Amino acid sequence: MIKYYERNARMGAGLKNHTDALIFQLRVCRFGMEVKMKERILYEDKEILICHKPAGIATQTGRVGQKDMVSELKNYLGGNSYLGLVHRLDQPVEGLLVFAKTPFAAKELSRQLTADLLNKQYLAVVLGEGFPNTETLRDYLIKDNKTNTSRVAKAEEAGAKKAKLQVKTAAYCKEEDIALLEIRLVTGRHHQIRVQLTNAGFPLLGDSKYGTEESKRRSKETGVDNVALCACRLEFLHPKTKKKLEFEIKPEGKIFQTGPDGWEPMWKN
Repeated sequence: MIKYYERNARMGAGLKNHTDALIFQLRVCRFGMEVKMKERILYEDKEILICHKPAGIATQTGRVGQKDMVSELKNYLGGNSYLGLVHRLDQPVEGLLVFAKTPFAAKELSRQLTADLLNKQYLAVVLGEGFPNTETLRDYLIKDNKTNTSRVAKAEEAGAKKAKLQVKTAAYCKEEDIALLEIRLVTGRHHQIRVQLTNAGFPLLGDSKYGTEESKRRSKETGVDNVALCACRLEFLHPKTKKKLEFEIKPEGKIFQTGPDGWEPMWKN
């Protein structure tokens, strides 16, 4: 097994040997839409590339003149290099993305994604009451292509698809009714986490599309501009070597670092 953890260290800090793991330390730079792609890459070899997508940039877009991760990575790779898109993150969401650098890797990673072998875990800051210790949310979702939104539907509705995710409360502030949730995405539906959590009574801070009036007001008060959601952990088998790879990052969003008054942050120095 090989593990890679992102920490506030400089490139070239070196690799530390463990019995079954390598700790790969990187420096993360804060910036807006000016994406310095080399600074965002956690790992790269002949088959795959792992990067940390910042909030506010699309994974892929068809809009002329708008930057996205796919185009920026292709510019970084240069020439006619192959780059396969395996999965996506919503534009206002930050987190880990794995890309394939060969058709073989794309096919194998897509197989793992379909077979639920590509494990994606998230952190989210939500508003609500009665936060669950652990819970599995099961719904049916329908996507509206005209509005680029999804909604919870009945199983018998045309176009409805099963949606499943597992939720665990990592920390909370009772006085503020705000919690930090750990989420494992089982299915990969359009805007799934945002839709299912709002439907369950736990809208994400910073979510202007699916949030409630109260969550939007609290987001403004706490200065949360982007969706308080981060794809913080990624696990899968290397398409070529079949070794298990684990990648983990810290969210950059301020709300994850400080939390509201009375909430002890999850991340400690």
